[in-house]
Amino acid sequence: MINNFQSSIEALILDMDGVLWRGNESIGNLKSIFAQIDRIGWKVIFATNNASRTIQQYVDVLLSFGVTAEAWQIINSATAATYYLTNQFPGGGPVYIIGEQGIIEACRQHGFYQSDSGALAVVVGIDRNLTYEKLKTATLLLRSGVPFIGTNPDRTFPTPQGLVPGAGSILAALTAASDVTPIIVGKPEPTMYRIALERLNISPERALVVGDRPETDIAGAQLIGCHTALVLSGVTTADQANAWHPAPDIIADDLKSIIQMNWSK
Repeated sequence: MINNFQSSIEALILDMDGVLWRGNESIGNLKSIFAQIDRIGWKVIFATNNASRTIQQYVDVLLSFGVTAEAWQIINSATAATYYLTNQFPGGGPVYIIGEQGIIEACRQHGFYQSDSGALAVVVGIDRNLTYEKLKTATLLLRSGVPFIGTNPDRTFPTPQGLVPGAGSILAALTAASDVTPIIVGKPEPTMYRIALERLNISPERALVVGDRPETDIAGAQLIGCHTALVLSGVTTADQANAWHPAPDIIADDLKSIIQMNWSK
């Protein structure tokens, strides 16, 4: 059901995993869906908690599904992590990273490099090559007082085979071992949405955030004052969606269902 805000929407802020794709499989015909978005006239920002890929890799993945995007349209939790690190340590320096290419490259571009010697912070995202040695090194740094930065609290990650451990699972292991709670920089914290709104040059009520996780995508958008749409194509069931409070403006099966609603202005 569409509420009475539809005529005010100027842009979409879209999550990726669980909204656009699961693993390497698209959710619907993305080329057709984005052609309809273009016809409606919405601007688009992609905002994902997944920091495993670089911005250019996300551009390439979207293109492989027939969707053309520019680098400025893509924000991930690595963007938020480097925003936080730059504010805290403007001179850059060593950080200990548990994560994949996306977070490592983002840190490098902002003057931070991978090292456990003199690390200014421990920065943790999803790492599908996680080892005990990495957990051990991070734990010892955290117990010595080094700040603990988490890209996002997502406990699971949607794949075609089902839900698998996400960054939040790694954060939980380190919290258990170190007795230190991470500073979360990705959703539901508002940093990524603030960056998106600045790039779009619109106010929060002009944006519709589409996500598959109420506790991150929807909660963060509600905090900053955006309209929200929760899709059931990712990790959330209909019962879970209906139980979430405050309720999202829209609950839909998928992004295509949202685009096919009456958005006449």
